[in-house]
Amino acid sequence: MKIVKKFGILMGALLLAAGIEVCQAAEATTLPQIKVAVVNVQQVLQQSPHVAELSKKLEGEFKTRQTKIGDEQQALQTEMDKFKKESPTLSQKDKDAIQKKIANDRAVLLKKVVAYQQDLQKEQNKVMQGILADLNGIVSSIAKAHGYALVLDNQAVIYSGEGNDITKDVADKFNGKK
Repeated sequence: MKIVKKFGILMGALLLAAGIEVCQAAEATTLPQIKVAVVNVQQVLQQSPHVAELSKKLEGEFKTRQTKIGDEQQALQTEMDKFKKESPTLSQKDKDAIQKKIANDRAVLLKKVVAYQQDLQKEQNKVMQGILADLNGIVSSIAKAHGYALVLDNQAVIYSGEGNDITKDVADKFNGKK
């Protein structure tokens, strides 16, 4: 769901920026009336089987690494618990050696976690860019076909009248129904 929220926020910002440019262009040409539409980007993304499929695919690609890291975290915790339990009976030399090993294992695990998070973020961004490019193209084509000069994300709009919400059209086309 985090991906969907990011998509919605980013798409809203993109649509708002595009709308500002269209408004400025409209002012320059002094159009008598600007036809405006709204679209609920978050709803389109949340209800899209295509987005769900991509999320599931991404999750599957990283599941093995996530499981391995979880297993390593559990092993480290077990090692630390064992050390706490046995430390009163160990010599100082043995304590130092075990503490050094635990600290080293923790550092290695931390590097793996950071690398995992970076790789996951990179792939999420790649997927998001593709989805947003598709969605932006769809919104643009629907707006042109219906003569809308401006399309805004409905989360950035306080009020919109009836008949200018193109969410269903965008969702249908995005999900391949039209």
